[in-house]
Amino acid sequence: MVSTTPDPNPDVDDCPGPLTSAEPSARVEAHGIDHIPDSERRGRPRELFSVWAAANVNYLSLVVGGALVLMGLSLWQSLAVIVVGNAFWLLTGVLAVSGPAAGTPSEVITRAMYGIRGNRVNNAVVGWLISVCYFALNLAAAATAAFSLAGKAGLPVNTGVKIVVVVVVAALTLTISVYGHALIMKLYLPITLVLTAAFIGVAVAVTGHTDFSYVPGQPLTGRSLWAAVLAGVALVASGPLSYTTSADFSRYLPRTTSAKAIVGWTALGGFLPGTAVCALGAFAATAVDMTDPQSALQEILPSWFDPVFLLALILGTIAINALTAYSAGLALQAVGVRIRRSLSVLVDGAVSVSLTLYALLVSDFLDTVNNVLQLTVALLGPSMAVYATDILLRRNRYDGPALMDETPGGPFWYTGGVNRAGAVAVVAGTAVASLCVNTLYYTGPVATALGGVDLALPVGLVVAAVLYAALMRGTAGPARTR
Repeated sequence: MVSTTPDPNPDVDDCPGPLTSAEPSARVEAHGIDHIPDSERRGRPRELFSVWAAANVNYLSLVVGGALVLMGLSLWQSLAVIVVGNAFWLLTGVLAVSGPAAGTPSEVITRAMYGIRGNRVNNAVVGWLISVCYFALNLAAAATAAFSLAGKAGLPVNTGVKIVVVVVVAALTLTISVYGHALIMKLYLPITLVLTAAFIGVAVAVTGHTDFSYVPGQPLTGRSLWAAVLAGVALVASGPLSYTTSADFSRYLPRTTSAKAIVGWTALGGFLPGTAVCALGAFAATAVDMTDPQSALQEILPSWFDPVFLLALILGTIAINALTAYSAGLALQAVGVRIRRSLSVLVDGAVSVSLTLYALLVSDFLDTVNNVLQLTVALLGPSMAVYATDILLRRNRYDGPALMDETPGGPFWYTGGVNRAGAVAVVAGTAVASLCVNTLYYTGPVATALGGVDLALPVGLVVAAVLYAALMRGTAGPARTR
């Protein structure tokens, strides 16, 4: 059972922090990966809903929903896959409860799983590298919409204009990330309302053209069907699984905040819009060719609404990328780079812009999305499994000041700075998942033997969780918290 400590009334939903300590949204956030003292805790768990909702009304979700139909699934099979894949937002919610308990971001809490030195490697790969890749993919999605908007405004969409557009969208995103937590909390409710209104308009237009009885000309059966279903679940689940950093946005909540409320508001904020927008992509794919989603949707949207839709796509992607860049900045600090959080965000942005320009000007965007998202599941699944298992083993009891102790002999130094239980569990889970993965560029031997069926997601989760629990049981793990 997950609980916060101390928690005299765990069923209380809303526990506002002292209003006088709230950090102004017009000021750059002073905190980075350091511990947030109780005197600066504030907010209510329901505020987490709009944070995750705004981040999930985006173009990439439409692309993923349409891709499921392109993979050969019927509409109702695609919808089932969308629901199952988005159910992984529950894990994102579970991880978020560790934020108020520790008063530190996920990038520091994971020292309990990997040790001080081991966690630097974890943050370099899972926290920073993958976050930067997701930033680039989402930025490419927003830029694609912005290119179309520029074209409608009469601008020549050449290489020079594309570069300028990418830089401008990135600059808007990074501004939110640099100002940080308080601005995110203030902006994301109105952003959610604006995006919801825009996507209601999209829903009305799309559902009017949807073939609800859609079945592909040659329906998939047997192993081919299972291969498509499991690949689709991995594709959808890659979104929530990428947020092993959900404690970053809950860590300012008072430590007595209800764990149930944190899980619920976080999970619902991701699940509801994620499912709805992915479903719209699948609906649209029954009427138009979603290999080029933006052009295809223009065929069924009213001409007057098209610019509104494009602006909504850009705004939604800015919202999700601001969270990604914020966490990537914290990860860079947690790796050991001695740099202010605001500057670390700008470094992440520069790297992401370079990757985005490559994805747009050199590579095929849709293929890039599918393959990157499916491959990252082999690592993200085990990483999230280890994190969630640690929360359960410790009953969410984390000592924030102790987690900040990086000295040899400290409570989370373990052996040579590495917690072998966490390292072994995540490496073993990733290795086994890699044997089961099936993508365009790489197919593991297990997936080959099963005729293309991709079991990387469930196998990676189970192996990592079970192995970590077994290695930590009866050890100093839970006892190292105070």
